[in-house]
Amino acid sequence: MLGSMTPGPQNLPQNILSIQSWVSYGHVGNAAAVFPLQRLGFEVWAIHTVQFSNHTGYGAWTGSVFPPEQVAELIDGMEARGALDTCHAVLSGYMGSEGTVAAVVDAVRRVRAANPVALYACDPVMGDVGRGVFVRPELPDLIAAQAVPEADLLTPNQFELELLTGQSVETLEQALGAARSLRERMRPGGPRLVLVTSLVRSGAPEASIETLVVADEGAWLCRTPLLPLDPPRNGTGDAIAALFFGHYLKTGQPAQALSLAMSALYALLQRTHLAGTREIQLVASQDDFVRPARVFETQQVG
Repeated sequence: MLGSMTPGPQNLPQNILSIQSWVSYGHVGNAAAVFPLQRLGFEVWAIHTVQFSNHTGYGAWTGSVFPPEQVAELIDGMEARGALDTCHAVLSGYMGSEGTVAAVVDAVRRVRAANPVALYACDPVMGDVGRGVFVRPELPDLIAAQAVPEADLLTPNQFELELLTGQSVETLEQALGAARSLRERMRPGGPRLVLVTSLVRSGAPEASIETLVVADEGAWLCRTPLLPLDPPRNGTGDAIAALFFGHYLKTGQPAQALSLAMSALYALLQRTHLAGTREIQLVASQDDFVRPARVFETQQVG
């Protein structure tokens, strides 16, 4: 069963449905995820849950939140074109309301009804270290109850992993344990990959940051230098979720996808740091999405 669910070079998904927020200026949500996936060779069908002038990290913005019913309406229109039959994957990010969570889960189920081997990657955007929970208080429980059981891939940061599992993550063993417990709640029959981003733990080298992936085949860690980006740049979580998902869909190998995605993200952040810009340098870094100039290898840890 798992073999049929795990894409590889001989079964390359071409079409990804991405349901996320959108900003006109800068790169978060779909504005951070769509282009990297396109640069990796995928067709991306984007559904926007909001359209803002800029990300909310600036403290002020204009624009609108779209009603959850609009997601279903857009899926209706795509279904009428016969598009869902050739949708091979779904990616979701920030879900700002109870209705949006339900709409995303319904979209995943409708895609799977048309194409049972479609994979769903959920980036459970809920909070971060230092900021705490920055979504509506009911959303973590709703995402845990509705989206996690449908997910084939989950990409929580360290804070979100703790929030979803109720477990403290201070060591590598704790991170592995929490990720494994989360895998048990994901969709049976799928690859059940958990990618833990922004991992800071005891025992790690100073001035570094790590990302961990846990799969059936094992667990791998990828470490990169920690760049002095202050404030942290918005959109990096959206970008790494898209990069990892895209590379996994192309290779079918969690460790290889982790290495390529983290190498690409480091190049993106380094270029952003050198440029001194508030927005991540997505377009300028596009060649590194496909062939990173500096490759960070993975270490098997489980």
